[in-house]
Amino acid sequence: MLRQRVLTALFLAPLALAGLFGLRGAPFALFTGAILLAGVWEWVNLAGFESRKARWSGVAGAALIMLLLWVSGAVQDAWPLWLGALGWLANLYWVVHYPERQEQWGAPSRRLLMGLWVLLPCWVGFVTLRESGVEWLLFVLLLVWLADTGAYFAGRAYGRHKLAPRVSPGKSWEGVLGGMAATALLAVVFAVWLSLGLGQALLLVASALVVTLVSVLGDLLESMLKRTRGIKDSSALLPGHGGVLDRIDSLTAAVPVFALLWLWK
Repeated sequence: MLRQRVLTALFLAPLALAGLFGLRGAPFALFTGAILLAGVWEWVNLAGFESRKARWSGVAGAALIMLLLWVSGAVQDAWPLWLGALGWLANLYWVVHYPERQEQWGAPSRRLLMGLWVLLPCWVGFVTLRESGVEWLLFVLLLVWLADTGAYFAGRAYGRHKLAPRVSPGKSWEGVLGGMAATALLAVVFAVWLSLGLGQALLLVASALVVTLVSVLGDLLESMLKRTRGIKDSSALLPGHGGVLDRIDSLTAAVPVFALLWLWK
């Protein structure tokens, strides 16, 4: 398993970095769109539709919506990001009340619909951040990584109070605070690097703290859906790493919310 993880990472890491930071415009949109469509393939299964026909239909439908967003110019508008933000408020409610409110979202068709405000606004957020400057795309990627890393070490060292034991028993409030400390420091470093004024620096720190919390919610939502389906990984597309959604679950929440908070301030 470790050998598979290392080999997959060695192959995918240079490809991901080249695509995320070496492309822009339509090629970048196609690159990130392909990643999100792989997520759609997995999401259809998470929703409860297991057949290949259903999965390909979901991918085709999502690709058509992406094309319409691009051709119409809506990919540069704020409303898809607002759709994502409002959707994540609903997701928060369902995660907090799991499993008591499961009847509100548990039907396969409703879980499928949930993917519209989880995956499509994420793609719009990626495009928006890349067009605004590569530094903000770098920031949100580092933020999610540091939030996860800080939460892991703080949780192992100090974790006592469970965050969402019925959804993800391993997560703790102490881990969340550790992640927030790490991302607040990242925001300060970026503020100094970019020579931001005091007001903008404080706004960046506040945005980083909010997005850190949202990134945790992204992880919890996928855990909730996998628990409902009774599966460990979203797929086996990435040997040793599970599926695409297992790698980008936090980003699906963090990217559109950060784009909304920071770029549409």
